Amino acid sequence: MMRSALLVTHTGRRQSMQHAQTVVRDLTAAGFEVRVVAEEVADLDLPEEVTPVSGLAAAEGVEIVLALGGDGTFLRAAELARPVKAPLLGINLGHVGFLAEAEVTDIDQAVQEIIGGTYKVDERLTLDVRAEYEGRLIADSWALNEVSVEKGQRAQMLELLVDVDGRPLARYGCDGVVCATPTGSTAYAFSAGGPVVWPGVEALLLVPISAHALFSKPLVTAPTSSFVLTVDPYTSFAVLCCDGRRTWDLPPGAKVTVERGQLPVRLVRLAPKPFTDTLVAKFALPVEGWRGNRR
Repeated sequence: MMRSALLVTHTGRRQSMQHAQTVVRDLTAAGFEVRVVAEEVADLDLPEEVTPVSGLAAAEGVEIVLALGGDGTFLRAAELARPVKAPLLGINLGHVGFLAEAEVTDIDQAVQEIIGGTYKVDERLTLDVRAEYEGRLIADSWALNEVSVEKGQRAQMLELLVDVDGRPLARYGCDGVVCATPTGSTAYAFSAGGPVVWPGVEALLLVPISAHALFSKPLVTAPTSSFVLTVDPYTSFAVLCCDGRRTWDLPPGAKVTVERGQLPVRLVRLAPKPFTDTLVAKFALPVEGWRGNRR
């Protein structure tokens, strides 16, 4: 049976096009059928051997999905890989690229490990989200990084009632609330003041954004916990956002339920690497401190 891979990349960068051409050439030479999202084929100037695909079934039956780009490209590829449980490999062509497993300098080695099948696969916890208003379903989606409920009008504070595990926790006057996974703890939740959580930890995060409250600390809960965020009926409308990619308007009175996702995202791991090293490299942490090594 022919092996197959789906390639997703950032078409707006010349560097992406060049690396995509190299990956396609090497995988094709190794006997792979290489699929590419139909809308990207013309922009990438790829060989005729590639198979244009579209829709959510683009990754159906593939051995692996490759995301060449930054975290935005990775999250777009995750939308295709997750439903069919395909392993996803991120190769960073962007700036930080926290979700990527390999850097652009590792691209040749990464392709060889794909061909040799020597990689491992980890599962990352996701979030399922559902929004309702007066018994009507507004949104039914998921997220790998985070789900956020934020104010829809800049000039007005948002009033949110937050329940955890079916019990009221707090009413925040705030800019919003972020519900995140450990994978997303280094993204929006981190910017909002949340903790960094190691990917191997199974937990959910709840991080208020600019809350006008005496208790507005970020929370880490059990992975079995559920959050219900209710937009106060007397406040302004809000906006629900999943991974910064899918958004819905929420009228006053709407309820958003967030809980552990039924389906994880499967991520490719090429070589054992401590998360501490990733954290130091991506955030350029001053491990010697500003005073330097005194020894």
